[in-house]
Amino acid sequence: MMAQKNYDNPTKSPIVQEIIMSNRIGAISVLLAKHLQIDNVRALKLFYESETCRRLHDKSTGLYLYGDLYVMDEFMREMEDRQ
Repeated sequence: MMAQKNYDNPTKSPIVQEIIMSNRIGAISVLLAKHLQIDNVRALKLFYESETCRRLHDKSTGLYLYGDLYVMDEFMREMEDRQ
C-alpha cells in the first residue's frame, strides 16, 4: 500500500504551515507595534531581523509551541539584552 501524503491532516502540509507561521508573525508584529508604539512595518522588520524570529522558525527550539504574547516577551528580553 502506498503511503498517503498527509491528506488526512492538511495542517501538516508545508504550505499550510508556512501560512500559519506568516499569520503568527503578523500577529506578533502587531502586538510589538502597540507595545513599542511604532508602526506595524517597523515592528515587522525588527522582528524578522531578530534571533527570536529565527528561533520561532527553528522547530527544535520549541518556541513555535508558545503563544504570541510569550514570543513577544522573548523578543523584548532579546532587545533588552542587546542594550
